[in-house]
Order: sequence, then C-alpha cells, then structure tokens
Amino acid sequence: METTHALWLLAVPVVALAVAAAARRGGAPAPLVLVIAGLALSFVPGVPEFELNPEFVLFVFLPPLLFSAAWQSSAANLRENAWSIGLLSIGLVLFTTFAVGYAAHLIVPGLPPAAACVLGAIVAPPDAVAAVSVAQRLGLPRRTVTVLVGESLFNDATALTAFRVAVIAAAGAGFTLADGMWRFLFAAGVGAVVGLLLGPPLHWLRTRLDDPLVENGVAVLAPFAAYLIAESVHASGVIAVVISGLYLGHRFTESAAVTRLIGHSFWKVVVFVLESVVFLLIGLQLPPVVDGLSGHGWPELAGWAAAIFAVTVVARFVWVFPASRLPRLLSRRERAREDLGWRGATVVSWAGMRGVVSLAAAFAIPFQASGAPFPGRDLIIFFTFTTVLATLLVQGLTFPALIRVLGVGSERERYTDTVAEAGAQHAAANAALARLEELTAAEELDEAVVERLRQLAEHRQLRAWERLGGGTGPQGEEVPTATYRRLRREMLSAEREVFVQMRNDRRIDDEVLNRVLHELDLEEVALSRD
Repeated sequence: METTHALWLLAVPVVALAVAAAARRGGAPAPLVLVIAGLALSFVPGVPEFELNPEFVLFVFLPPLLFSAAWQSSAANLRENAWSIGLLSIGLVLFTTFAVGYAAHLIVPGLPPAAACVLGAIVAPPDAVAAVSVAQRLGLPRRTVTVLVGESLFNDATALTAFRVAVIAAAGAGFTLADGMWRFLFAAGVGAVVGLLLGPPLHWLRTRLDDPLVENGVAVLAPFAAYLIAESVHASGVIAVVISGLYLGHRFTESAAVTRLIGHSFWKVVVFVLESVVFLLIGLQLPPVVDGLSGHGWPELAGWAAAIFAVTVVARFVWVFPASRLPRLLSRRERAREDLGWRGATVVSWAGMRGVVSLAAAFAIPFQASGAPFPGRDLIIFFTFTTVLATLLVQGLTFPALIRVLGVGSERERYTDTVAEAGAQHAAANAALARLEELTAAEELDEAVVERLRQLAEHRQLRAWERLGGGTGPQGEEVPTATYRRLRREMLSAEREVFVQMRNDRRIDDEVLNRVLHELDLEEVALSRD
C-alpha cells in the first residue's frame, strides 16, 4: 500500500511536467492547461484524492516561488510604482474581502458575516503567475507587468493576515476592529524587519564563500529561513521572504559570474517544477471539495458560486479604475510619468486569476470554532474552488485575446530598451578598449592576442546597434554579427561532434568531455542570447 501511495506521489510531478511541456510546445498558457488536466484526471476512476495540506503548501511551495519572483524583480521599478502596488496589494485585497464577504452573507442563507468575510479574505489575493507569464509572452508594457508582479508579491501577506483575523472573529474570540488593525500592522511591520535583518548577513556570507554551489545553497535556504523566523514571532512570513528576496536579488550583481549562471538556471527549473505541480493539484481538488457538500442542490450551489465569482471580478474593476488615477492626484512624480490609461487599467482589472494560496487558506479553516463546527466551512471551500477555477479558465483563457484586442503592447518600449542597450554596449566597449590600450602600453603583448581582443570588443559594440534593424541590413542582407553567430554555432556543433566521437572511441574520458562541452555550451548560450 505504501509503495502504491509513493507511486501516486511520483505520478503528480511526472504528469505535471509532461502536461506543462506539451503546453509550452503548443504555445498555450501552461498554468491553464495544467488546471484543466488536473480537473479531467480527478474524474478518472482509480485516481486517489489529493487533498491539499495547507501547512505543506504555505511552507514548501509559497516561499521559493515568492523568493524567486522577488529575486528577479527590480527593486527600483517596484519602488517607482509603490503607490499603484500598495493600492492593489493592500487596498484592493481589503476591499475585495468586505465586498465578497457582504455579498456572500446576503446570497447564501445562514452564512454568518464573519464566516462570509473568511471567504472574502480567501479569494481576495490574485495569483499573478498565469497573468504575468502571458503578459511577458505577449509583450505588455513593463510598468503593467511590474504592477502585476508587485501586487502578487505583497497581496498574499495582506490576505493571509485578513484571513486569520476573520477566522478569529468567526470563532467569537473577543475580536475588535482595533485588534484586526494591530494584527495587520504587526505582521507586516515585523515581517519586513525580519526580511531586512536577514538580507545583509546572508549577502555578506555569500560574497565570502567563494564557492558557487555553496553560495546558491545559501540562497535556496534563505526563503525558508525568512518564512520560519517571521512566522515563529507571529509576523508575516510572506513579507519577510519578499523583502529578503528583493535585497539579495538587488545585490546579486556582486556575486561571481559562475554563481549567477548556476543560480539563474536553478531558480528557473525550481519555479517551473513547483508551478506545474501546484496548478495540477488545483485541478485535482474537486473530489475532496465535493465530498464535503451535503444538503444543497447543485443548481442552487452553481447559482451561488456564479454570483460570488461575479462579485470577485466586478470588485476588482470597481477598485482598479479609480485607484489607477489616485496616485496621479497624490504624487507629482506620478503625474510626470505616462498614464496607465483605460486600456492598461482594463488589463490589470482582468488579470485577477486566483491560485493555490486561496485553496491552501480554505483548507486551513479549522473544523471547530468555540466547540461547534465552523460555520459554513464546506461551502467556503467549495466557493473558493469554484472561484479559483472560474478565474483561471474564464479570465485566463480570454486574457491573451483581451490584450490583442486592446492593442496594449510594448513595441516602443522594446525599441527604447534596444537603443539604451546599444549605447551602453558602445560605452562599455570603449572602456574595454581603453583598458586594453593601457595594458598594451604597460607590457609587451602578443599582437595577435591584442587584435583578437579588439575584434571581440567591436563585435559586442555592434551587436545591439544591428539588432535595431532586426538582424538584417538595408537590403535585407545578413549583418556581420548575425553571420558571425550563425557560422560560430556551426563550428561549435562540429567541435561537439568530434569530442563526443572521441569519448565514444574511448580516446578521452567522460570527465574531459563534460569539461569541454561546458565551455562550448557557455559560448553557444552567449551567442543565442538574442
């Protein structure tokens, strides 16, 4: 029996990776395909029930996903959009909590206001994984992507704090509004302090290890350490993870090149695996959710679920449109920046897909409250599942089409970035050539070596400028750097074939093969950057 259970546990990530790979190959949004696949698998006879363990999700899945997102985010961009991000990650979450809670109390007979607010807090935080992956693939403006990423980094902390406060209120444990405000401020403030206190010593340790594997090992442990330390003092582990991730990511440039290469690849793999498993598990939650329902007809449940989903979506629109204008009224710097516009506000409003944090919170609702069954627990879990599923499928499947219809793109931004990169490459190449001239004047150097270094610097200098023309010349001919990359890749392929053949003939050892292939792979990756 234990072997069978272990095989099913192995089957989840295997199926998740297979479905995600097929979705990526077909150009479809992997999170949405995974949810549909999980939903279909839940109806297959013989497939066991996979009920989410909330503590497992919040400790094993959430910290690395948040840490990786914070690590790769721009602290400067988040700071520039602090008004917009704060209004979404705090204001919108609280507004959605009360809007959904009030609506659920009115719609569902017998659901107390406090228990209805528990549901509101659960479905309040969007999971921007699916939205951001689509947004980046379709080339949304950087500011829109930054706002969505920033919201997803901080809204979980607000929602989970509101959830805990609402659960206490529903349990009748002497709750007051002042208690709720104090709990929220304490959790957010102390969580931020934990993240700030943990970041500098971890960075100091990493920069003195001088071992890429150990340095990245420290980074792997960082999100779990931040989360546990903050939660142990009843603060927000989410905020602690995000703040420490932002700090370490901002200082990552001080690490060695090999450390950065390994870290970048490692986190991409970890996030891909965890996200694939998480979204498949969302779809697999249907049987345990349905098992808890009794005493209600399906038409009645479907009507309530549709109404709660509608309120969740409408609440985001009601908040986002005025909130997108508010920063411009309060900040002179915001008025000097380009307006998000109604198209951008529409995209942000529709990017409200919910995810695994909502489900984990729902399953974390206690069974008992003051010695009696927690009011409406099974209904809250059901409405959470239907809201998560509806937002992922309805909003997720239509999100790319909405972006295309509205014509929200970043073509001008990409052109500006390429021009800026070309200028930076030009200045950097000039500095490199000047340094080379200094070294040449100070010591005797082989002229062939010096000439090769000059050509390499000039090649890097020209590459970004030539990319402005799409990689072709005025008559559509191939530009020199594109020719260089194409020919060099062919040469690398020929070299690789020789090394592999020599290994097969046992003229070199596998260790030698791995070493030389690593050098070729690094060069090929550099050539393929564009």
